[in-house]
Amino acid sequence: MSMISHRIGSAFVALFFMLALPAFAQSTVKFDKEPLVIQTAAGKKIGFVVEIADTNEQRQRGLMYRKEMADDAGMIFDFGTSKRVQMWMENTVLPLDMLFIDRAGTIRGIKQNAVPFSRDIIDSVTDVKYVLELNAGASAKLGIKSGDTVVSATIAKYK
Repeated sequence: MSMISHRIGSAFVALFFMLALPAFAQSTVKFDKEPLVIQTAAGKKIGFVVEIADTNEQRQRGLMYRKEMADDAGMIFDFGTSKRVQMWMENTVLPLDMLFIDRAGTIRGIKQNAVPFSRDIIDSVTDVKYVLELNAGASAKLGIKSGDTVVSATIAKYK
């Protein structure tokens, strides 16, 4: 094989991996769904249908690469134990609100309008067991605040 054909062959291999890598990164990860209700201090009940991320693979994928999400949808991350959690938005197209929730289902903090594609760390600051991701602006629009309660089958099974 001549040096030129070897370089052309190498270029094609490199091009294949550059084009194929995003497809591999976006490979399908399956998530179960469940209804979830946020009960505000004012007595309002707000319903969602959320996907459950409770395995390492699911938590690592999260909402990455998604281009849209229904207003009444979201994703709950179950970390298995209460701990300080750090999230980021790399490869996440949608702006999100992140609700940090303790073992009992109480919202301990909210990061509103997390910036798409950002590698900045979003820290729970306190120990939490769950993070609920909703479309950006949902918490402000719906009046969701720290101290409100989140009820779902995922949270109920550990109470």
